[in-house]
Amino acid sequence: MNVPLHERRHSSPEHRAAYDRTMKAPDEHKPRLVTTTSVTQKVHGGGVIGRFNTSLALLVTRSVGTMWAAYLFTALALISLPAAIASHSPIIIVAWIAQTFLQLVLLPIIIVGQNVISASQDARAEADHLTLTALHSMNVRQLEMLEQQRRILDQQQQILKRLPGTA
Repeated sequence: MNVPLHERRHSSPEHRAAYDRTMKAPDEHKPRLVTTTSVTQKVHGGGVIGRFNTSLALLVTRSVGTMWAAYLFTALALISLPAAIASHSPIIIVAWIAQTFLQLVLLPIIIVGQNVISASQDARAEADHLTLTALHSMNVRQLEMLEQQRRILDQQQQILKRLPGTA
């Protein structure tokens, strides 16, 4: 019993069209480098407001997403620790840990981790792009060589047909 394949990818119509073109004419495909910075306008748009929103978001993220911000937030959170301890209330102490310390300190640390991951993904994209570009170039050369071989074989066939005693 043949079950039809179900497309599981959720891609845009543009991507599917580009994929189909690449499959039909792989020798015409050109690998492209896609990094974090090359997709920023897709998030907020390319207009003035979109560029402003992206710039502001990046400024805040770069400022808060540092270990120095984590240290500053730790010091800020520790200011209220004596009051939480003095209350002798487990609820207030747990609330201080959860709502003050963890949120203030973990936020910049998580952003730092995400920045490291993003940088490694961009580096991987650049390395993959170089590899794909090299493979693409080799493939184009191989296709050119195969085409030359096909022409030579056609010429040899024409010569053999013209020789007496061969048909």
